[in-house]
Amino acid sequence: MNPLHGWGPRTIGEWLAAAFAALLALIGVVLLAGGAWLVLIGGTPYYILAGAGLILSAGLLAFGRVLGAWVYAAVFVATLIWAVWEAGFDGWALVPRVVGPAVLFLIAMALVPALSRSGLARRVALGWVAALAVAVVVGGIGIWASGRSAPGPLPAAGRVMGDPSPAQAGRDWPAYGGSYAGRRYSPLTQITPQNVRRLERVWLAHTRDLPSERARNKYGAETTPLKVDDTLYLCSAKNILIALDPATGAERWRYDPKVSDDWIPYTAACRGVTYFRVPAADPAQACAARIVEGTLDGRLIAVDARTGAPCADFGREGQVDIKQGMGTVEPGMVSITSPPVIVRGVIVTGHQVLDGQQNDAPSGVIQGFDAVTGAQRWAWDLGRPDQTAPAAPDVTYTRGTPNMWTTATGDEALGLVYLPMGNSAVDYWSGDRSPQENAFSTSLVALDVETGAPAWRFQAVRKDVWDYDLGSQATLVDFPTAAGAIPALVLPSKQGDIYILDRRTGRPLTRVDERRVPQGGVEPAQRAATQPFSAYHTLARPRLSERDMWGMSPIDQMICRIQFRRAAYEGMYTPPTADRRWIQYPGYNGGSDWGGVAVDPRRGVIVANYNDMPNYNRLVPRATVDRKGWTPRSQARGGDLGGAEGAGDPQVGTPYGVDVNAGWRLPVTGLLCKRPPYGGVRAIDLRTGRTLWDRPLGEARRNGPFGIPSMLPVEIGTPNNGGAVVTAGGVVFVAAATDNLIRAIDLRTGRTLWRDVLPAGGQATPMTYEWGGRQYVVIMTGGHHFMETPVGDQVIAYALPAPR
Repeated sequence: MNPLHGWGPRTIGEWLAAAFAALLALIGVVLLAGGAWLVLIGGTPYYILAGAGLILSAGLLAFGRVLGAWVYAAVFVATLIWAVWEAGFDGWALVPRVVGPAVLFLIAMALVPALSRSGLARRVALGWVAALAVAVVVGGIGIWASGRSAPGPLPAAGRVMGDPSPAQAGRDWPAYGGSYAGRRYSPLTQITPQNVRRLERVWLAHTRDLPSERARNKYGAETTPLKVDDTLYLCSAKNILIALDPATGAERWRYDPKVSDDWIPYTAACRGVTYFRVPAADPAQACAARIVEGTLDGRLIAVDARTGAPCADFGREGQVDIKQGMGTVEPGMVSITSPPVIVRGVIVTGHQVLDGQQNDAPSGVIQGFDAVTGAQRWAWDLGRPDQTAPAAPDVTYTRGTPNMWTTATGDEALGLVYLPMGNSAVDYWSGDRSPQENAFSTSLVALDVETGAPAWRFQAVRKDVWDYDLGSQATLVDFPTAAGAIPALVLPSKQGDIYILDRRTGRPLTRVDERRVPQGGVEPAQRAATQPFSAYHTLARPRLSERDMWGMSPIDQMICRIQFRRAAYEGMYTPPTADRRWIQYPGYNGGSDWGGVAVDPRRGVIVANYNDMPNYNRLVPRATVDRKGWTPRSQARGGDLGGAEGAGDPQVGTPYGVDVNAGWRLPVTGLLCKRPPYGGVRAIDLRTGRTLWDRPLGEARRNGPFGIPSMLPVEIGTPNNGGAVVTAGGVVFVAAATDNLIRAIDLRTGRTLWRDVLPAGGQATPMTYEWGGRQYVVIMTGGHHFMETPVGDQVIAYALPAPR
């Protein structure tokens, strides 16, 4: 009742106050109920207190009392104090804590003149609004600064570092990582921090490989072209080989191996191809130079680099089936998505085995083939690691073993190939893994390329049940020590650690600590008591706490806090659980994933882009899996081929399926529960492991609640897939993020110098080359279903304006 006017509101101001009171009451009830739940499970009491304050404010406003506005103002001030106490001046962390309440505060202050005739009350309300405006400016600065570090001094250029690859980046880009050393470095200097703003598009080509209706949620080309002599070579999402003119992008030839949609695994992706010149062959001879690729349906294909015609001397009509000896292989279960490596005339290839489907999946066998004839030279079946002869017709390679789905590194001088190994066929259960699987999974394994025998191994995770397979290509370097430079490699990992290993022996050259890790879960007897942690450098952040929870508003942040408190989480390597969700942080996308790192060998600088997201997982008992009808994807053909990795994987042959909430998304708004940034890029001193600068990577342009792009040009730091390229000119080129941008970053400071909006997602690693006196930068804009970026088929080249 309004004491001045009888029952109910009479003026427009009172009607507005009543409507606002209803909104406050609804929010207050939700906060009060959720806050009570949160307190009962050990969380902050803020939400229950704020909810009570909102309900009191709503009651007063419903009766037209201006005191209700002042009560809400008091709640808002208390909220600001609590928010700063809990999150400091981290701009992104403050967003859900104060933005929504600030909007309500403005409404409350706007009601003061309608509910009170006091001039003082109106002036106080205006003063509070002005104070809020100042806070908004300060908060904006905080958001801009969030996740950034002040740049440290860049090491001096001039270091000499050998590359054992037979062909190296320069005018050309002859291998996926620039060379088989995998440095993603170019010695070209035409593009510099001073002139990079003048970059312009000089050509755009189309692969003409776009998804069918069935495969619309399964595409992500991920291609990095090669440039050798006068031609660019690349593969499309479904393995169409294409040759382009490096100056114009005009197509010279194409070869389509006719891969069926049925063979698409999680993603139709071809990261690149391999170039090989036959020793002592007549250059005019057919296939004297050849392009080799692996396909989604498990074939190696070799074509003439000049014409695209299949090489008649390679296998059968230019192709070899790597699935021989694997037994039954359902479509989609075995695929090659990364370019093979060729060392001393031997093509070495692994393949992807579809994760999480069945314990008795095809083998992860690594195979070596003659680069000229296609004849199988050896096969390393880690179920029988001491036997490397090709399998006899009546022998099947050990099923369910770890595979190498990513890119290997080749050392021509040592005759070794370095394999970043994945996990066994079922990622989240380890009860029946063999001693050999436990020895080699999630390890970097060096194989003798002549025999296929393992020379050494370094294991990054013991008895991995977190899908922390090594996704990054190792990078060959000369590591500076007091005793001189040592042939070494840089090994990034999904859990964020970066290791420096002697590439001759696998011995760590920097300290690796054994630390105790959480125990328990569904297989307590299987869990390793300790795990190796690199003391050299890690991309991982400190363990999560309730304060790290995020969202669009206090309500969804509260929901994330409740989920956090209810989940099992004891830090990194929290064991999988079935009775409740468990938090995996970092999630299976890294840390560092298949994009790897770039290394400037002259300055001794590592450039690493990375992800920083948790997963919210649960093991699902077999009876529930059967009731839900989860079946291996290879048995569920037809219709839409989409679906996120781990989201309802059956893990047939084990007691549990798995349900992975990748990135830990809220069910309604789709926002992530952890505060930003979700990805970044960092420069690291190779000699010391010291961070030179660190910054978020990716704007909020295409991110927003309910899947609605915000279009905000604010560097939030998004998930990213793809790597960076660094040049002697001092410029880093990277796309990778979900904002559909390619950037040029100053190697010295980490500052963005130039950017361009791409027509589709840039989930690929750029490359750079020189032709006709101009330096070009090329990126494939294939998009990616998992990253929720638009799918495309464009290959785009940039260069400085041509001299007139």
